[in-house]
Amino acid sequence: MNNRQHTHTPSSSPLKDWMANILANKRLEVERQKKAVGLQTLLAMGHERMERPTRSMRNALAKSPSGIIAEFKRKSPSKGWIFPGASAEEVIPAYEQAGASACSVLTDGDFFGGSLRDLQTARGKVSIPLLRKDFIIDEYQLFQARVMGADAILLIAAALTEESCASLAATAHALHLEVLLEIHSEAELSFLNPDIDMLGVNNRNLNTFQTEVENSFRMAEKLQSVQGKRPPLLVSESGISGAEVVNRLRQVGFQGFLIGETFMKTRTPGESLANFISGLRL
Repeated sequence: MNNRQHTHTPSSSPLKDWMANILANKRLEVERQKKAVGLQTLLAMGHERMERPTRSMRNALAKSPSGIIAEFKRKSPSKGWIFPGASAEEVIPAYEQAGASACSVLTDGDFFGGSLRDLQTARGKVSIPLLRKDFIIDEYQLFQARVMGADAILLIAAALTEESCASLAATAHALHLEVLLEIHSEAELSFLNPDIDMLGVNNRNLNTFQTEVENSFRMAEKLQSVQGKRPPLLVSESGISGAEVVNRLRQVGFQGFLIGETFMKTRTPGESLANFISGLRL
């Protein structure tokens, strides 16, 4: 596995300035991190953690009655600060206790107010699968994710090329990390490859920030054509604010539901999750 960087210009629809800025910032950030802690140093420091067995997020979602991937994030580019003082040490265990099937941890600092420390903290506090959610553009970030305790990583089609997506997914699997591929449109189905474990439909348009849950329902029909020995488990992401929406999404084939702001905009995210799950038809 080469520690090479995937910085190709995405082949999908043109990105707005905010996305281009995030990716440019991420490239600089990763280069700084690699200079500060080289890959061999990272592996030496995290040797014991690299030996830790990972948990299958795909299996957890498939077996879960709720399928909720509760997200921990303090802010977003579209909404600004949501819960600036949120503690990973408190919120993420509360998510697990409330019944989350898995937890998504934002590790981008500048745009989402997260950090790798949040991921590391979460790993020491919960036993449910953890997703490292970030703009993954470099294999170095996969090693970081593994060392810090992730079980799965997010790859965003709009931030990658098909070639770089396939390469990163293969490396993730070599590290025993599962892969959630995020797409927004039918055109991005071409990013699917054998190493994709879960396919996420983002209901937020990355060009306009508008969120429309109907996007998942539209895409559900297109996803019926996804064949293969092991079709990816379907996940609906963003804009899910009510239990009834989850009930409807289940009926069209979704088994995972990534929800963050609905819980994080309250002072007690774990309690909000518990109330949400109580409204599901389990």
